[in-house]
Amino acid sequence: MPYLYDLSLRELESHVQTLAAPSYRARQVWEWAYRHLAPSYDEMQNVPASLRARLAQDLPFPALTVVHELVSDDALTRKRLIRLHDGKLIEGVLMRYDPRSDSRGRATVCVSSQAGCAIGCVFCATGQGGFERNLSAGEILAQIIGFAREQPLTNVVFMGMGEPMANYREVWRAIETLNAPEGIGMAARHITISTVGLVPSINKLAGESLQVGLAVSLHAPDEALRERLIPTAHRFPLPDIIDACRAYIAKTGRRVTFEYCLMDGVNDSTEQARALAALLAGVLCHVNLIPVNPTANSGIHRPARSRSIAFQRELVARGIPCTVRVEKGVEISAACGQLRSETGMVAVIDARS
Repeated sequence: MPYLYDLSLRELESHVQTLAAPSYRARQVWEWAYRHLAPSYDEMQNVPASLRARLAQDLPFPALTVVHELVSDDALTRKRLIRLHDGKLIEGVLMRYDPRSDSRGRATVCVSSQAGCAIGCVFCATGQGGFERNLSAGEILAQIIGFAREQPLTNVVFMGMGEPMANYREVWRAIETLNAPEGIGMAARHITISTVGLVPSINKLAGESLQVGLAVSLHAPDEALRERLIPTAHRFPLPDIIDACRAYIAKTGRRVTFEYCLMDGVNDSTEQARALAALLAGVLCHVNLIPVNPTANSGIHRPARSRSIAFQRELVARGIPCTVRVEKGVEISAACGQLRSETGMVAVIDARS
C-alpha cells in the first residue's frame, strides 16, 4: 500500500478524483502535509471528514517510529533510530551549527535511502550489516519531515544508510517533492546525493532538470586499495568514475565533492595524498576529509589530527580545495549505521539481522 508521501501532487489529484472529489481537495491535503507538516489527516480541518477517512485508508501516513534518540553534548546533533512498518531499522541525523559561528542558522538532515547497504565498505557499520531493502519515497520524506516538525531545515543530504544511487527512482521522487514550490520548497542546490561511484546513475543525474549536489565517496587514490576497502568497487573502476564526474561537471557547471574517509595507516599517508591530488588534477572539485568513526572493525582507527592536517596540506599545496570535516556527534555514534548496530535492537526487532 502506498503512503501519502509516495505520491506526487498530480498523482494525488488523480486519486482524489477517483473518489468523486474535486482536484482542489488534493492541493489542500498537499498543503497540510508539506507546508503545515500535519502528522495526520485529523488536522486537515478544511478537508471533508468523509474524504479524510477514505484517504487515511487508501494513503496512510508512513508508519515510522522513533525507537531511540541520542543528543550530542552540545545539543547541536541529534541521531534517531527509526523503525519502519516491517520492523527494519534505519537512522536519521539532524546537524545544526553553533549560532555563535553560523549566522545563517543552518540545519542539515542526513537521511537513509535503504535499510542496510549492499556496498559492503569495511569501515562502515551499515555495510558490515548487509542489505535488507530499498526505502520508498514516502519513507525517505518521512525522515525529513519528522525533523522539520521540530526544526526549520536548510539542507538535506542523502548520506545516511544505503547507496542512494542504487535506489535512484525513489530517491529522485523524494527530491522532486522536497524541491516542489507547492511542497516543501527546498532549493535543489541545498540537496546533495552521495554515491560510492555508480557511473550510470552519475550520468543520469547529470541530465536531470534539478541541479542537486553530487558527492562521490573515493576513500583511496588507487584501485587496489579501493577494492580492499569497498569490496564491490571493481564494478566501477576509478578512471570511469572520474570520467563520469568530469562529464557531470561539463554538463551542469557544478563542482563535485569527493568524500575521503581517513583511516590511520591505511590511506592517510602524504604519498597517498599526492596520488589523490594527481587523480583529481584538473577536476572542478572539493575534497572532504572525514576522520573515520570507530566501528565493529577493530583493525580500522582514526588517524591523529596531525596526520589529517598533513594530508589536507598536501592536497591544498597541489591545488585541490580540501577541508577536514568538522566532527559532529562522535559521542552519540553519529557515523552511518553505528547506532543501529550498537543498540542491539536489530536482533530484537528483526531476527534476520
